[in-house]
Amino acid sequence: MLRSMTGFGEANTDQDGVHLHVEIRSLNNRFFKALIRMPEAIQGLEPEVDSLLRRRLARGSISITVRYTDTTADAAYSINIKALQSYMDGLGELPHNLGHPFDIDVAALLHLPGVLNPPDRLDKQVDTYRSIVLELVNQACDAVIERRRTEGAALKKDLHAQREVIERKLALITERAPIVVAEYRARLQQRVENMLAQSELQLNQDDLVREVAIFADKSDINEELTRLAAHLTQFHELIDSKSGEPVGRTLDFLAQELLREANTIASKSNDAEISREIVEIKGAIDRIKEQVQNIE
Repeated sequence: MLRSMTGFGEANTDQDGVHLHVEIRSLNNRFFKALIRMPEAIQGLEPEVDSLLRRRLARGSISITVRYTDTTADAAYSINIKALQSYMDGLGELPHNLGHPFDIDVAALLHLPGVLNPPDRLDKQVDTYRSIVLELVNQACDAVIERRRTEGAALKKDLHAQREVIERKLALITERAPIVVAEYRARLQQRVENMLAQSELQLNQDDLVREVAIFADKSDINEELTRLAAHLTQFHELIDSKSGEPVGRTLDFLAQELLREANTIASKSNDAEISREIVEIKGAIDRIKEQVQNIE
């Protein structure tokens, strides 16, 4: 099943007053790249989340955000009275040293290092919510993959359309190629005969055959046509593959090979009709190259 690299998925749950929400966004990238945002309480799960993403989403720029909200009383931070008293004692000396009184902002004091102690349960959150977070990531990945498949179906339709254009043009070129040599022989013979008629000389058929043979060798595109057809067959098989394996890189490589063969045919062929067909083929290949950049 062909899949694109763009997608979106989310999943959430509530467990004993704790709300967990996972959101995944996927964009195009030649390789796999993950940006993981997690709250401090469960940040220890980041390596496991990264490993899970790599298994589920082979390519793309993956942005995942995990939100953790604890609404229970156990989530409250406790005040370190001794630390706060120490700050207060130090501040109490300042009016004497400064020579004038000043107001103390208690809320600001709470932000001083060591004044607030995190809840005891914070250290246990990783173990408590490991399976839940990983399951939510899996669910969000399922949604991303489903979206990728939907977009992949549209990409597949367009890729088949471009492949069919190339196949039609390739059939016309294959039919035209043998005629090119025969037409060249006829034109060359007529030209030489016209020139010799004026000088009353006779045409040496061996020389004519030799010249035509040289032209035929230089303009022979059978090998390129065969390779182009073989690449198209493999291209067809890949976009119709049911394996579920990522094929984007292989399709990208095949598109480059298709263009290489088309360019060689264009440079070797000395025929206006074939040149016109090659222009159409290269246009279809450019479309393919653009589209395969979106495929996983």
